[in-house]
Amino acid sequence: MRLTNKFWIGCAVILISATNIFSQEVSVNLGNNEIGINQYFTVTIQVENDRLKQYSDFPSIEGFIKRGTSSSTTTNYVNGKMSSTQSLTQNYQATEKGTFLLEPFFMTINGKEVKSEATQIVVGDAVQRQGRAGRSTRDPFEEFFGRSSEPDEFVDIKADAFVALTLDKDEVYVGEGFTATLAFYVAESNRAEMRFYDLANQITEIVKTVKPPSCWEENFSIDQISGDPVTISGRNYTRYKIYQTAYYPLTQQDIEFQSIGLKMIKYKVAKNPSFFGRNRQEDYETFYSKEKKVKVKELPPHPLRDQVAVGDYQLEEEISSVELNTGQSFTYKFNIAGEGNVTAIEPPKPETESDFDFYAPNVTQQVNRAGGKVRGVKAYDFYAIPNEPGEYNLSDYFSWIFFNPEAETYDTLRSDYTISVKGESRKNLSIASNDLGDFYDQIVKADNDLKPIDGNDWVTIIVNIFIALTLGFTAYLLFRKTA
Repeated sequence: MRLTNKFWIGCAVILISATNIFSQEVSVNLGNNEIGINQYFTVTIQVENDRLKQYSDFPSIEGFIKRGTSSSTTTNYVNGKMSSTQSLTQNYQATEKGTFLLEPFFMTINGKEVKSEATQIVVGDAVQRQGRAGRSTRDPFEEFFGRSSEPDEFVDIKADAFVALTLDKDEVYVGEGFTATLAFYVAESNRAEMRFYDLANQITEIVKTVKPPSCWEENFSIDQISGDPVTISGRNYTRYKIYQTAYYPLTQQDIEFQSIGLKMIKYKVAKNPSFFGRNRQEDYETFYSKEKKVKVKELPPHPLRDQVAVGDYQLEEEISSVELNTGQSFTYKFNIAGEGNVTAIEPPKPETESDFDFYAPNVTQQVNRAGGKVRGVKAYDFYAIPNEPGEYNLSDYFSWIFFNPEAETYDTLRSDYTISVKGESRKNLSIASNDLGDFYDQIVKADNDLKPIDGNDWVTIIVNIFIALTLGFTAYLLFRKTA
């Protein structure tokens, strides 16, 4: 029996006036999690004893497309009391067969927040629909539109997109850094539907292919791929950075990058889309980047050409005190900051002299990889003790040479500090503090009284007898040899 609209309006009025009889209850229910490719998975929200006034968005499910909603209302009378249930169901259509995960999610229904637990959805082969006895199993919509006998046909839409490996420099010196970025570009006018395919494993293989064997690498570690707008030759694109790293060539050998392939999931669309039918089909397409080459130049002649760092650096220094007494320790910070291969920076080596005792520094470093550049600070904390009074320029002890590729010249970072030392010399104290060994330790125990040699005649007799016996034995050996 069909109920009229007046009946439902009457029920609604009764519900409004009966809110004190039954309390409002809200819930989220998940449909069957084992479905065929031609069946819907459903998420249903339900309100008991009240109208469905407000609700938040239904969740998105990876591998599914939202395909409309349906609603229903149920009214019951039990022992003269009325209860009602109003529900709204969101249908989801799978795009492919497989196992999919619906993460836990929250929905707000009539001002109340409701949580739904996670579930796995298994999508299998198409399930044949069975009609009731005596009834036709044909889809009335297909019969109405005259497509009941037409097979699904999908067409390929050309993608307005490309993958590219870009380099911020095509010519560098040995030790000079350059940044390589692999990205996928999608034009604003693109109509093809695509998504990334097995990106984690693809990136692993891409890194093996891209990384040159003769380079130091500083990886920018892209954890999340998000699009950013760029303009290329007057056209608008969305750029998705996949891999970005800075390379520092260690030898004078040109670096060549071969073409890199990126496999994408690309969907074909139904030639004759329908409301209930499958309107897209998953396919694959591989995009390839162009080959690239970086020329590596040798550094200009210099005695330390094979040892200096390459980059743009500045000195940040700090000292605990510039007025000292001999024997009074002080700390000196020699911090090298700038753009370049900060990790590979070698420490400055102060000149070894008796005026100061310098100790090995504590080393810390901070490296920032952002904006396609590698910048950072290599900090050296020295501990020292002055031994002689006087005025000293720390630039005579601390200096650090590097090559600036922008200026194409060698430069030196020198200390600007001058320290004043007062007090007595500590040279003699330094000598006395040295350990000269066990032999010299016996000097204080030795007898320093003079003794005459004449008193030891028996020693002379023994030595003469030994010499005579040696000569006699030697003569005997010679006589036997000639006989």
